[in-house]
Amino acid sequence: MELRHLRYFVAVAEEGSLTVAAEKRLHTAQPSLSRQIRDLEYEVGVPLLTRSVHGVQLTESGRIFLDHARLALMQAEAATEGARRAAQPSKQVFAIGFTTGQEVDWLPRATSLLRNELADIEIRVSSDHSATLAEELAHGRLDVAFLRGEKMPDIEFRVVAQEPLVAVLPSDHRLAQRETFDARDLVGETYIGISKVPRVLRALIAEYLDRCGIEITPAFEIDNYAMAISLVASNRGVAILPASAKNFLPWSVVSRPLEGDAPTIAVTVGFRRDNASPILKTFLSRIDGLNAA
Repeated sequence: MELRHLRYFVAVAEEGSLTVAAEKRLHTAQPSLSRQIRDLEYEVGVPLLTRSVHGVQLTESGRIFLDHARLALMQAEAATEGARRAAQPSKQVFAIGFTTGQEVDWLPRATSLLRNELADIEIRVSSDHSATLAEELAHGRLDVAFLRGEKMPDIEFRVVAQEPLVAVLPSDHRLAQRETFDARDLVGETYIGISKVPRVLRALIAEYLDRCGIEITPAFEIDNYAMAISLVASNRGVAILPASAKNFLPWSVVSRPLEGDAPTIAVTVGFRRDNASPILKTFLSRIDGLNAA
């Protein structure tokens, strides 16, 4: 008995027709397929199919044989795949994390720094809150992360850009008609604030509003772009977010630059000082090319 006999039998059983299985699945002649099935039944020693003008049906023996045939084919495929993987040299893994929203701008630049190594490494990408990424770095689950300047022992940060904050509001809002947004206009609006999870961003916005002499209680506090944008659209609110939020805005929501001395938030690359990964070493040696990528 050969694997091809099992494949032929499974195809016929699933199609319920020798003709359909031959033409659509196996791309062989129907007489040839019939002969292969008869040879299989001869070797098994019992009928596996009953034939009629309406097609074929499994006998009780055929139903039992079908389950084992499928299992045998799956095991053969697994054995083949395992052998192929064993013959390939294992690739080094380089895990990169992004503060949600940053991957749109920074993933292409990050991978371009390693373009000469891409064929020999596996890059794993994730996105999350900045504080969570810092924890992932600390526990060695990430090699590098694009995040805010979280204070973490054993983690080194390098600033690669300054990202301005912008106002995000409904596209048909009266304040959206202006080219810039005056933070003092937040008073009286439904303000979408930042929760304690993105602590660096929350502190920066609080400092900015205080500098502008604004006291306002958020109607909602959010911890991610998607939630903020959804609340802006559904509650006709206004939020202050990093400019990278513009990558996720639907047609019903727009962003406007802040007037005056608008704050910026640092985009930093964080990594463990004791990470001896040669890929990380290569990445850091080329980090100055991030903005040029």
